[in-house]
Amino acid sequence: MPLVSAMTSLGESFVSALKSLFRGKSFLKTFLAFWTTPVAPVVPISPQDAGAKANADPAADFLAEAEHLLLGHIEAGGLMQFSRKLKRQFRERLRSNPECMLPSYNSQLPSGHETGQYLALDVGGSTLRVALVELRGRGVSGPEGSIIRMDSFKIDSDARNLRGTEFFDWMAERIHRTVAKNSARGHSPDHPLLMGLAWSFPIEQTSSKGGKLSAMGKGFLANEGLIGEDLGEIIKSACKKQGLHVELSAIVNDSSAALLSEAYTTPSTRFSLILGTGVNIAVHLPVTTIDQPKFGDRPSSWHEKASHVIINTELGMFGHGILPITKWDKVLKAAHPRPDFQPLEQLVSGYYIGEICRLALLDAISSTGIFGGVVPPSLQTPYSLDTETLSLIEADLTPTLTSALHTFTTRHPSPPTYQPTPTDLTFLRTLSAQVTRRSASVVAASIYALWELKAEAEAELLATLPDTSPFVAETAAEVASARGRTTVAFNGSVVEHYPGYRRVLQGFVDGLLVEGEGGSGNGGLKGVGEIALVEARESSLRGAAVALACLS
Repeated sequence: MPLVSAMTSLGESFVSALKSLFRGKSFLKTFLAFWTTPVAPVVPISPQDAGAKANADPAADFLAEAEHLLLGHIEAGGLMQFSRKLKRQFRERLRSNPECMLPSYNSQLPSGHETGQYLALDVGGSTLRVALVELRGRGVSGPEGSIIRMDSFKIDSDARNLRGTEFFDWMAERIHRTVAKNSARGHSPDHPLLMGLAWSFPIEQTSSKGGKLSAMGKGFLANEGLIGEDLGEIIKSACKKQGLHVELSAIVNDSSAALLSEAYTTPSTRFSLILGTGVNIAVHLPVTTIDQPKFGDRPSSWHEKASHVIINTELGMFGHGILPITKWDKVLKAAHPRPDFQPLEQLVSGYYIGEICRLALLDAISSTGIFGGVVPPSLQTPYSLDTETLSLIEADLTPTLTSALHTFTTRHPSPPTYQPTPTDLTFLRTLSAQVTRRSASVVAASIYALWELKAEAEAELLATLPDTSPFVAETAAEVASARGRTTVAFNGSVVEHYPGYRRVLQGFVDGLLVEGEGGSGNGGLKGVGEIALVEARESSLRGAAVALACLS
């Protein structure tokens, strides 16, 4: 090795050792490492390259590359182009795919004048909630609807391990507890207590109040021996054992529940967005946009009354071949048990945001030396960096990042040889912001694509309806409403609680509206108003009650 090169390397090692000393690393170990590490072949460096190298910032270069990879698709009209590609997929699968774009049995949106008290159930992956919901109607003083009483029961591992009817007996006993507290609500075999249910598991719905139970997943054994049985009858039978006479009259999924819940109080609601661990959107569309086989075996009376229907898009299943994929997404997909099942969800939902950031961070630590080139041991485990941790880090806007540092080091301790600095956490905050910004852009493109699709479908339907059709007035009103305010009801941990997410999402939606105004492909809508994101609080329970009220 030439003397000048050796002395230069020694000098660099000495400076590196000093830096490591102040970061808690052994000076002696670092110094001795110089003599025990093989030296790379010397490559001549021009004066220009030497100056560039001296000014290089590997961490900044990495973030610049990450921004290009994660957000390059939003530049130069790229987000609009992506949205239009999504819209084509939505249209195609309304006609063809049996696993997404699924029509519910909810053909009527609430008028807002439905009133009464309704028993609502919300069965999720971790909680059973039983509530008495009162709907008071629009225009009254005070809230239009409220939860008079609610009991919440944790679905722990013991409950999830209950097999078949045992689980539904467990449910019925807790329903009875809640109902028994209100002696004014009488019920009998001739006058059963009507219930609405928000069911967060797969079901092959056969009517507004019934459906065939499917495998539930999420560790539940309740479907054992009951696959294909009617869910409404299963719950009714379990309640009867408790001396409780009930009739399950309305079943909705979480996205339909959110749309119905907000539509009751906000007449302009036509969409709902669920964005937490997973992602989904429900949309109110003309029935003519859906292929007939998707409706299954419904009575002619349903079709005679239905001009529109709430569609469960199963949004996460879309995006094949058009998503803005990065090298980190490819790593995630390669390790995924069902890599192509929900490609869009892998880019946007709370379950995956943390993992994408973890994979990018591991890349950065090894290539830039951020975090001292030391990977906290816990981060070697897939999905160990959760989205909640990132949200807490992004919430800390102080110069010292004291709270962010405490959160990260508590959840992901580093070896004693290195402790993360504010510079490290600033890097991580920037990286996570890029990942979540991409998420918001993809969700915004999905909302806008469905908004355009609805506008086009309404105009197409109106143009084909004869003047004598009973659906003319309703469809004309839908066409007109698209020129004003359209409300998207939302809930879910990411869109509700992740710092700045809702603001960024709304900004992308607003930008697409401005870009698309008056252009081709937006139903010819000129001078459109706005697409507004509005939180739908307690939407599962309220939505189940509203679905029940609409039937009543």
